Amino acid sequence: MTTLHLSFYSTFILSSLGLAFHRTHLISALLCLESMMLSMYIALAMWPIQLQAPSSTLLPMLMLTFSACEAGTGLALLVASTRTHGSDHLHNFNLLQC
Repeated sequence: MTTLHLSFYSTFILSSLGLAFHRTHLISALLCLESMMLSMYIALAMWPIQLQAPSSTLLPMLMLTFSACEAGTGLALLVASTRTHGSDHLHNFNLLQC
């Protein structure tokens, strides 16, 4: 395993561990999701370089587009939940209550 692979794997694992263990605020969960998407984007962007492909693929740009849509949706949910519940603490949200 090269150091490049190790850095991508460790970044993704640390982001998923942060998402699993530090779920007190919605913004921290969104930041962990964004770092997971960023590590996947960098891995997909470096993939053709490591395979020595003559052309780049469209998949990293497509993933970056979905990541931007996910960030926009997450921030909209953050603003809406902060307006309705008063804070972004995840323990204040009850999905059974409207």
